[in-house]
Amino acid sequence: MSSFDDRADAFENKFAHDAEMQFKAEARRNKLLGLWAAELLGKSGDDADAYAKEVIKSDFEEAGDEDVYRKVSGDLGDKADEATIRGKMTALMAEAKHQIMTEAS
Repeated sequence: MSSFDDRADAFENKFAHDAEMQFKAEARRNKLLGLWAAELLGKSGDDADAYAKEVIKSDFEEAGDEDVYRKVSGDLGDKADEATIRGKMTALMAEAKHQIMTEAS
């Protein structure tokens, strides 16, 4: 195998790894967001876990984060405004990535 092929394989492997890590981070973020929203909705225990799973599933409706935002925003109503929800999504993405990186080491 040529060095070009080796480099191409390494690039493909890195791309696949990065895509997998991004998927895991988004799923983790959505779970954390669901648990946060569940708390605002007065849910706890199994009800909170079930709600978090609903938020995770909502991410499969379309590409991007808008489907998750719509789900949480619609459920929370006036309990949290757009800036609060989007800010929480950003903060929880950083937290999710940190958790995944910590688990990987």
